[in-house]
Amino acid sequence: MDQTKLTELSAWITETGLAGQPETGMMGEFCARAAAAGLPIADGIVVVDTLHPLYEGHAIRWRRDGEERVVRIEYGRTNEGPAAESYRRSPYYHLLQSGEPMLRRRLTLEGDSEFELLATARRGGMTDYVAFLARFAAEGVIGDMDCIYSSWCTDRPEGFAEADVAALGRLFPYLAIAMKCAALGRVARALAETYLGRDAGRLVLGGRIARGVAEKIDAVLWFSDLSGYTKITDTAAPDQIIPMLNDYAEAIVSAVQAEGGDVLKLIGDGVLAIFRADARPRACLSAIEAAAAARQAIVELNQRRDADSLPTTHMYLGLHVGKVFFGNIGSKDRLDFTVVGPAVNEVSRIAAMCRSVDQPLLVSAGFAAALGEAGPQLVSVGRYALRGVGLPQELFTLDPGREPDRLKPARLET
Repeated sequence: MDQTKLTELSAWITETGLAGQPETGMMGEFCARAAAAGLPIADGIVVVDTLHPLYEGHAIRWRRDGEERVVRIEYGRTNEGPAAESYRRSPYYHLLQSGEPMLRRRLTLEGDSEFELLATARRGGMTDYVAFLARFAAEGVIGDMDCIYSSWCTDRPEGFAEADVAALGRLFPYLAIAMKCAALGRVARALAETYLGRDAGRLVLGGRIARGVAEKIDAVLWFSDLSGYTKITDTAAPDQIIPMLNDYAEAIVSAVQAEGGDVLKLIGDGVLAIFRADARPRACLSAIEAAAAARQAIVELNQRRDADSLPTTHMYLGLHVGKVFFGNIGSKDRLDFTVVGPAVNEVSRIAAMCRSVDQPLLVSAGFAAALGEAGPQLVSVGRYALRGVGLPQELFTLDPGREPDRLKPARLET
């Protein structure tokens, strides 16, 4: 083993972690350098829990089977069902429960019954296995992210030498620190974008956190809510309300984001989103396309919910375009990254008018003018006084006689 190269590897992985290199690149280079220093590793994996609405964590795996390759594997919750059973039968769970910092096993047929993971490794040609656990101090725990695991296999017939295991034990803390830095950055991005919206999350992480700092932007504004929501909440079982809101939010939010929009707020059954309007016709068309996709997703969702005898609803949507301020508003202790301006109030009032005129979609005259010939034909539904808006506004909807099938509304419940 080349001790000089191992020392250089310790310094390199520390610098790489501070530089913020992605985990896959970090793992691939670490393993290649370790092998070049004389460590006979054929398979290596680092497992890190995270704080994410969908995933419990991820694993970064390096394998040398003909060629070196690295894969990233996301995994779901391990606290119930088959995933929980599999985790409890793993070497990682054993380390966590026993308090031991390391587990080593020679891979033999006789040892297959202890851990299924080791039996799989033996059948794949591995001969020796070692796993390490790096725990975080209590103040460093974030959600379920309280430690980092790693495991290493060799296919050398005689297995790892004691010096190999000792070297891996010395190197692992450096790798764990680097992976923790990368994981914390990923957690921060996921939380900011999940709770603030993609664009707002990126701006906040980029340093836009000073109170009162806002950017004046041109935007298409989206405000939608659900028809008959109050009636549903009065009659449905309480434990059905949150799952119902999640179902419909998933349909609407996914459609908005797929067309480049940014969802800023979920207000009960309401959704406030923006499409930046550097080119107004393009942004207006994106909003119309998102409306069509959301409507189709809700049709399919309603079919599934009907089949399960669950309450169903539809979407009311108002679209508007105008100048708004986009940035931090609030107190010194509690800020919100959102949009403000008369146009925000107007789009919510336009959405509220959908019930009065029995239309699932209403757009402002400004939106209709900006869309022009770029999208489907619009038709006026008349001029209306909007609460809190000084002058009556002419509102438009899709021309039912010239509307593409994918944009035609489902029948609404009042």
